[in-house]
Amino acid sequence: MIFLYNLLFPLVFIFFVPAIIFKLIKRGGTKNSFYERFSLYSRKKKEQFKLLKHPVVWIHAVSVGETQLAIDFIKSWRKRNPNLNLVISTTTTTGQELAQNKLSDICTVIFCPVDYFLMIRRTLRLIKPEALIIFETEIWPAMIYEAKRIGTKVVQVNARISDHSFKGYRRFARFIRPFLSLIDVSCAQTNIDAERLKTICPALNVVKTGTMKFDQNIPLNLTEVKLDEIFGNGDFLYILASSTHGGEEKLIAEIYKNLAKDFDNLRLIIIPRHAERGSEIAGELKNLGLSYFKRSSGERSSSDVKCLIADTTGEVLAFMKASDIVIMGKCFAGNDGGHNVIEPALLGKPVITGKELSNFRFVMKIMKENNALISVDDSGIESALRKLIENPEERKELGAIAKAIVSQHIGATEKTINEIEKCIGCRL
Repeated sequence: MIFLYNLLFPLVFIFFVPAIIFKLIKRGGTKNSFYERFSLYSRKKKEQFKLLKHPVVWIHAVSVGETQLAIDFIKSWRKRNPNLNLVISTTTTTGQELAQNKLSDICTVIFCPVDYFLMIRRTLRLIKPEALIIFETEIWPAMIYEAKRIGTKVVQVNARISDHSFKGYRRFARFIRPFLSLIDVSCAQTNIDAERLKTICPALNVVKTGTMKFDQNIPLNLTEVKLDEIFGNGDFLYILASSTHGGEEKLIAEIYKNLAKDFDNLRLIIIPRHAERGSEIAGELKNLGLSYFKRSSGERSSSDVKCLIADTTGEVLAFMKASDIVIMGKCFAGNDGGHNVIEPALLGKPVITGKELSNFRFVMKIMKENNALISVDDSGIESALRKLIENPEERKELGAIAKAIVSQHIGATEKTINEIEKCIGCRL
């Protein structure tokens, strides 16, 4: 199977080159070392590899969400084992920027090489990892196969399989199963995720450890966002639309415009999931007659700004902290799957989200059972916002309940570390 994969990979990869180039141009983040995606490393990076004290653990996280989890995970593991030697890789430029900003003093940070055996082999020869830890359910056939070929332990952590992914994985189970079976242990978020993994690959060693998202740490020295420099001085109430996708910004902006007729102290902050969509969102706000400030470029459409487009990276938590109400995206205007509601909950913020969060089933179930968030469809957003705007005590109570519920479910990181050390601990 690996022979067929390596044979077909170059032919398939060439069709993705235009999309890779487009994203590289449009998406923010660190790009000056993107050549590492092709296993080409600078002299300085090669020297870093040589200075690594063995044994070494290679941790791979794809984008910003997984990288943020990896940051908290690494810090927790290093408290327990300060002598860990780590390399962390990311796939996206935004994930790379976050890793370099947060981990470069304790880890060697690289772009993950393209999943082709020649590039993976070269990187493995340079790192010589004792273990490879892959975040969430990312299946990289060449990476997994080549790591096992040289005796590296492979561990999958915080693994989950959404409803959509499960359908695809089952369809291609015969192709995926041989690679999943090479993983030494898979740490699943929930019983459903564990069952789905076992359905796809009965031979896989799966352990339910919980979701590490509950263990996310809010930095004590979280940078304060100076919203008065954007909106001016005033007793404003800030609505944050976080991790939004296409269609959601227009929907929420229309609702905001309607509410602003009754509440002139309302201000809207939009953080798109993909920062490169900032100009697109600016155009939508302009068409609606809403003034805006575009953070990445400093563009200000009016001296009296009503909306902020936070099309930057690494500032989500800071904006959440400064907001009064948080709407989580990817669950409105035809989008589905949802995004992580734990971050605003940890900050004690009232959260509005969609009816179903297939990517966060367990979290959604717990939060709904305890009335820790507001779950609505598109038509219910405005009434939910109006209710929270008019009732500050309800906002405070909802945020407090959400924070308390999250606090009751911490511990997945510790369980995951235990499983990793059980698997490879004697070699660290």
